[in-house]
Amino acid sequence: MPVYRYPMPKGSEITDEKMFLNRRQFMVSAAGFAAGATVPTIGHAKTIDDYKALNVSVKNSPYSTEDPANPFEDITTHNNFYEFGTGKGDPAANAGTLTTDPWSIKVGGLVNNPGTIDINDILNSLELEERIYRLRCVEAWSMVIPWVGIPLASVLNKYDQQGDAKYVSFETLVRPEEMIGQRNAFGLDWPYVEGLRLDEAMHPLTILAVGVYGKQMPNQNGAPIRLVVPWKYGFKSIKSIVGIKFTAEQPATTWNLQGPSEYGFYSNVNPGVDHPRWSQKTEKIIGSGIFGSRRQTEQFNGYKEQVASLYEGMDLVKNF
Repeated sequence: MPVYRYPMPKGSEITDEKMFLNRRQFMVSAAGFAAGATVPTIGHAKTIDDYKALNVSVKNSPYSTEDPANPFEDITTHNNFYEFGTGKGDPAANAGTLTTDPWSIKVGGLVNNPGTIDINDILNSLELEERIYRLRCVEAWSMVIPWVGIPLASVLNKYDQQGDAKYVSFETLVRPEEMIGQRNAFGLDWPYVEGLRLDEAMHPLTILAVGVYGKQMPNQNGAPIRLVVPWKYGFKSIKSIVGIKFTAEQPATTWNLQGPSEYGFYSNVNPGVDHPRWSQKTEKIIGSGIFGSRRQTEQFNGYKEQVASLYEGMDLVKNF
């Protein structure tokens, strides 16, 4: 396994989990967001101790960023998950209704041995790693999150993809009785769907995440299993996955269908390609306060060294 330029951070650089157990409810900043935000009520606030710990030992990973991670409270109260509402606080307030056990993922398409993944096989996997990754939202805000997950490639390789497979598509659960946002379309068609080129899916940075800070994935963050692709805008990292399919043709993706001029299939983080309605040159750092810091957005969200070769010869403006 190659060692990339982002070493594991020192213990002193990561926010202590316990420091936010007694903090007041995180207040969502009104500045810098492209979409309106709401604040979850105190009755819905949870701390890290409210979530179940993963049962297996989690390995540290050389793929982690050196940036300090956001507190658990930031990560779990500032979310986009339209299946539970459009406000940043809606998922934390509404996602408690979601049942995540039992859970399975159907794998099919252009494979020689289609099958089903039981979530417990991943939760108990000895391959679980902590990956401290940058997250850059298309709305020009960012966090750093200590995911726990497994390389997507190690899962996909079990299904013996056929030679004409060029893409991998993903599908989110549809359960409107538990996912309140699915009762109001918001202009979206359910299920939420996403896709990657096969080489992107097989890249060692791409993971299926099942936890945060060593705890099982909170519902509002995409429980029980979600995709994480750190060099792409956050909406590409589809949540609550129930289907994976290998395809020969580029799959449809939800936000590209909704606004093809605003949300490309690739959606690689690129400060040189603005969203039609706002700049992508800088990003608001969540947790830095209403008038807190912004930073320059980096090409591929800071992962250029690792992933630029995937797009050699491509026009990154046209293929956004």
